[in-house]
Amino acid sequence: MKIICLGWGSLIWDPRTLPVSSGWSHDGPLLPVEFTRQSNDGRITLAITPDACAVKVFSALLNVVTMDEACRALAEREGIPAKFITRSVGHWAASSQSDHPQARAIGNWATQAGYEGVVWTALKPKFDDAYVTPSCAQVLAYLGGLSGDARESAEIYVRRTPAAIRTAYPDEIERALGWIRIDDA
Repeated sequence: MKIICLGWGSLIWDPRTLPVSSGWSHDGPLLPVEFTRQSNDGRITLAITPDACAVKVFSALLNVVTMDEACRALAEREGIPAKFITRSVGHWAASSQSDHPQARAIGNWATQAGYEGVVWTALKPKFDDAYVTPSCAQVLAYLGGLSGDARESAEIYVRRTPAAIRTAYPDEIERALGWIRIDDA
């Protein structure tokens, strides 16, 4: 089964245990992503975000046999506990799909591209322990208030995000904090 993974953030430059068997290609579907998820380590990461501008994301072929294996591999890479896989890892195959709002559009794209299955990180926007979409001003204030390792980790994430993932918040982050992207994707 030809299964791919979609990516727009750290999966691209830091796949870790994800069994990627090809390079990342900037040929994925258009998805609404933005820097709207405050992660447990303090970074603000990209997440599929309702009302965000859609951008073309990346895709990579996975070295897996089944959709379950693909979902588990992505969950492991993202640190998602097994009990949360169904709500935090999106998937599409001709025989089944997750209830994620983007599943149908991703499925249409995958069918046209000749893929049999797709997985993606489906973590929701989150800020201050609430599932809400932070404004750009909130993100800037938060990032500007970080120090030490947390600030360094947050800066690396923002700067390493591929320039092709051009969303609304990075221009403001670059202006306010000087975190200019390193385009090595």
